[in-house]
Amino acid sequence: MSRIRKLQKRKTNPRLVKLIDLLLEESAKNKANIWKVVAEKLASPARKWTEVNLSKINRYAKENETIVVPGKVLGGELSKAVKIAAFSFSNSAKEKIIAAGGQCMSIEELLKTNPRGSGVRIIV
Repeated sequence: MSRIRKLQKRKTNPRLVKLIDLLLEESAKNKANIWKVVAEKLASPARKWTEVNLSKINRYAKENETIVVPGKVLGGELSKAVKIAAFSFSNSAKEKIIAAGGQCMSIEELLKTNPRGSGVRIIV
């Protein structure tokens, strides 16, 4: 049993368990290592999950880029239109992303629209 599967067995959130399974399946099926990396991050203990401020995304992302955050996106300043996929968003983060002309989506939605993960950047 892989390390990710062992970590996943400890998770009690059914959405999270299903998402990790889906990420691992799509990673193997499409030879897209990005989804395996996201699954590893989400399978880790919740206290080690990534929490990213919009200011950090604003600093490192390019206009119209697609970003995935394996954790939660928090508020901050955002002046670029970017697509952001994350496990969860704070309310202020959602408002500011939409106000900047960007888009909020779940990791599942991004996986459906971009199964190969091409052009997607992970920010942790």
